[in-house]
Amino acid sequence: MAIKKITLLAFTLLSLKDAVFAQTDWGWDWKDSSKVAVKDKPQFNQFLNNQFPYPAKPNSQAELAFGLGYASVIGDLNSGLGGVLSVSYRKALGHNFSYRYNFSTSIATGKPSDYQASATIGAKKYTNYAQSLGADLVFAINPASYYRGNPKTSFYAFAGMSIQGVSVTKDGKSFRGYNNFLYSGDGLITEGFNKTSFVVSAPALNGGVGVAFKINDKINLGLEQRFIYTQNDFFDGSNGTPDNASAAGAVPRTSSQILKIRDRDYFSFTSVKLNINIGDASKKVQPLWWINPNNFVYSELNTPKHMKLPKVVLPDADKDGVTDQFDLQPNTPAGAPVDSHGVAKDTDGDGVLDYKDKEPLTSQKCFPVNNDGIGTCPESACCKEIKDLLASGAFVKQGDKKEVLTNLPTIQFKNKANSLTKQDEELLSSIAKKLNENPDAKIKLIGYGASSKAAQQLSWERVNAIKKHLVEKLGISENRIIFTYGLEGDANTVDIQGTTEEGPSTVPAPHPNLKGAAKATSKKR
Repeated sequence: MAIKKITLLAFTLLSLKDAVFAQTDWGWDWKDSSKVAVKDKPQFNQFLNNQFPYPAKPNSQAELAFGLGYASVIGDLNSGLGGVLSVSYRKALGHNFSYRYNFSTSIATGKPSDYQASATIGAKKYTNYAQSLGADLVFAINPASYYRGNPKTSFYAFAGMSIQGVSVTKDGKSFRGYNNFLYSGDGLITEGFNKTSFVVSAPALNGGVGVAFKINDKINLGLEQRFIYTQNDFFDGSNGTPDNASAAGAVPRTSSQILKIRDRDYFSFTSVKLNINIGDASKKVQPLWWINPNNFVYSELNTPKHMKLPKVVLPDADKDGVTDQFDLQPNTPAGAPVDSHGVAKDTDGDGVLDYKDKEPLTSQKCFPVNNDGIGTCPESACCKEIKDLLASGAFVKQGDKKEVLTNLPTIQFKNKANSLTKQDEELLSSIAKKLNENPDAKIKLIGYGASSKAAQQLSWERVNAIKKHLVEKLGISENRIIFTYGLEGDANTVDIQGTTEEGPSTVPAPHPNLKGAAKATSKKR
């Protein structure tokens, strides 16, 4: 019957546990200094300033518990009805371990079996009155978890020591037990042993298990099983010796005389407990066995508030301002204009990308364009005149004037020749002399011939022959020469002009497959 009652009680508590509200907070705020003890303030400050990796342990509330339940003595006789009242004080040492002081008062009854009550044995029914005072070390099994927040159910085990004050009556008569009994002829204890009925058993070992179900941050309900292992064999009013044994000679304790004989008796208390958190909640957190110690770690991983995170640097291999993660063209040349997806721009839509286009805003009426993005529309007279003036250095900002060479010759080629004559070399020597006399001056080689791919290639070869002679034969620095070719004009001439422009000194051949197609004439032509 008692087992059925305990089972029903456990089922009720489990149902109540499922009805509690889900917890949403982490239990405490690591930045709240009011919940940290004075002795732990140095660690708290070091952690706050990222000088120490572990937060300080917060002050926690204690737990005051009241218990009511079933009590029994497990001894030589059968146990009957009983009850226990208890009160305890529990305080956390950490998230798993805590200590607890416990006081209980109990009444336990029992009676012999029919055989034990027979004339042969003479055992009597008993009533045990006991008080117990003890201390336990409690281990909470489940506060730390990697997969949830604070626990709503706390399983625990405990062990400790206690002392008992016990009073026992047999058939309503006071009784005090010793290891050896003096018996009167009628089976009652001699009057000398009826003067007191109090027995102290110390020390005794106690232990057990329990489970608590959280109702809210203040209250939880529990179910606990406690055993107290005593050093006494008389708490059930019998040590297995027949009560009708004479003082002169006791009847031997054999299985034919008594059903069971135990060397020690022990108490069993099964209790329902009301547990109340005590202490100032504004300065203390809940008891630590209700707080998951991993809360801080996982909250930081989810939403960092304390970690020192390095500045995020997104890779941009081509340095175009669009991170590689979103760059659809991750290898554009340095400085090339790109759109928001990292793709090189072609503003005028002529098929020549802006970073290659020498005329990036060519009108569509001038399409198609050449390899440099220059359209087929002839240059207007005014624009050409301005261009020539700019090339000659006529328009220079005041205070920003640079050396500009003037009166430079034009090199004439005959037929499809691409080599220099003696006369051409003499002209180039005079140009080199002027360049050496004006170290900041620059020149521009302007080749013509835009009518066909062969004409463009021949124009390039003629300009390249002049540049090569100036650099390799006459020692002029290549960066002082601007290389242009394939313009509209007299295809057999290469103009040499002084300039302040910036431009390429080396340009790849436009149609290398046509290189040398025109027969070079002799230098004697």
